[in-house]
Amino acid sequence: MILRRYLGIILIIPVCLFMPNLFRFARHFSTMASNASSYVPGTHSIAYVTVPNDEVAKKLADGLVSKKLAACVNVIPNIYSVYEWKNEIQKDPELLLMIKTRSSRLEELTTYVRENHPYEVCEVISVPIQQGNLPYLQWIGDIVPEKSS
Repeated sequence: MILRRYLGIILIIPVCLFMPNLFRFARHFSTMASNASSYVPGTHSIAYVTVPNDEVAKKLADGLVSKKLAACVNVIPNIYSVYEWKNEIQKDPELLLMIKTRSSRLEELTTYVRENHPYEVCEVISVPIQQGNLPYLQWIGDIVPEKSS
């Protein structure tokens, strides 16, 4: 009888010690699973814009972020573009803007770039974000509001 009581206590102690960790572990994985499935692919996009110099890059980046059309603009220096323009091959140093935004705001973003860009025909192309770090994607959504109707 005494052995049985002690055996029960000996078996219960490890369960009591490890149960909170088991619950934490289970909660962590259920949170990860729900977060992973809560992002709708394509909600956000990356737009690419080439610019001729640092002055234009800063002007566009500042304007896009301050007008809430972009959460972040990376300015990537030292690219070299080769393209045909008006029947001639052009070779120019440029900078690349990598712009993170909501997909629903791409039209407004494009309009802003076209109105503030020195090129006759400026590059604005985008790709949808299919997946990524959920807190970062949520941050983009927090910074760039949905398009108002």
